[in-house]
Amino acid sequence: MSLGVAGLVLCAAVLHATWNALLRTQADRLWLVTVMSFVSTAIGLPLVIAMPLPPAAAWPYLTVSAAMQVVYTLFLLLCYRVADLGSVYPVIRGSVPLLVSLGAALFAGERPGLPSLLGIGLVSFGIMAMVLGRQSGGAKTLMLALATGAIIATYTVLDGVGVRLTGNSISYAAWIFVVYGALVPVVYVAARGRLVVRGRGPEVRVAALAGAGQLATYAMVVWAYRLSPLGPVSALRETSVVFATLIGWRFMGEKLTAARLGACAAIAMGACCLSYFAI
Repeated sequence: MSLGVAGLVLCAAVLHATWNALLRTQADRLWLVTVMSFVSTAIGLPLVIAMPLPPAAAWPYLTVSAAMQVVYTLFLLLCYRVADLGSVYPVIRGSVPLLVSLGAALFAGERPGLPSLLGIGLVSFGIMAMVLGRQSGGAKTLMLALATGAIIATYTVLDGVGVRLTGNSISYAAWIFVVYGALVPVVYVAARGRLVVRGRGPEVRVAALAGAGQLATYAMVVWAYRLSPLGPVSALRETSVVFATLIGWRFMGEKLTAARLGACAAIAMGACCLSYFAI
C-alpha cells in the first residue's frame, strides 16, 4: 500500500469518526439514516449523470452491495437498541478486517504478506480490546455484533471486486448511494407506515452533514479498494475507532483509561505496519 493511499484511508477514518460523533446524540436513528440517504442521493445523482455507466459485469456486485448496506444499517440500529455504543462498536469494527481478509483470499485471490497480516491482527485485536471491562450485553449481543461485522465484510469484498470491474471509483460510489438511497425510504415506510420528513433545523443540519460525510468517506475507501488489497485497506479504515475515542475524550467528556490507551497503541502499531510495508 502506497503512502498516498494510506493517507487517504486515514483521512476517511477521521471523517467517519467525525460524522459518527455527530450522530451519537440523536434519538431517532432510523429517521436520521433516512434523511442521510436523501442527502447522499442528492449528491450522487449529478455524478451518475456525468459519469459513464458501470459495465454490466459490475452491476450484480453494485446492487447486492447496496442492498447489504441497507441490511447493515438495520442490524446496526438493532445493536444500538440492545447494547451501548462502547460495547458493540469495537466488536463490529474489529471483526471486519479479519473477515475481509478471509473473503478477499477466497474470492479475490489476495494473499497479503506477513507485515500486512501482523498489521491486520494488531488493528483487529486492538479494537476488540476496547470492550474489556465493559458490559458486553451477553452472548446474544456479541453474536449480533459479529453478524453485523460479517455483513460489512460481505459488502466490502463485493465493492472491492465491483469497483475494479468498473474502473471508476467515483461512478461506482455514486451509483451505490443512488441505489441505497432508493432502498432506505422503502425500509422506513415498511417500519413506520409512512414517510414523514420532520425534525428541527439543527437535526436536519446534523443529518445533512452526516450524509455528506458518509458519501465522502465511502468514496475515499472505494477508491483505495481499486488500488490496494482489501484486507489492509479495511484494517487501516478501522482506525476510525481511535479517532472516535479521541473525539469522545476531547469533546464529549468520555473517560480515556489506560486500557483504552493501550488498545489505541496496538491499533496505531498495526496502522504503521499497513502504511509503511509493501503488500
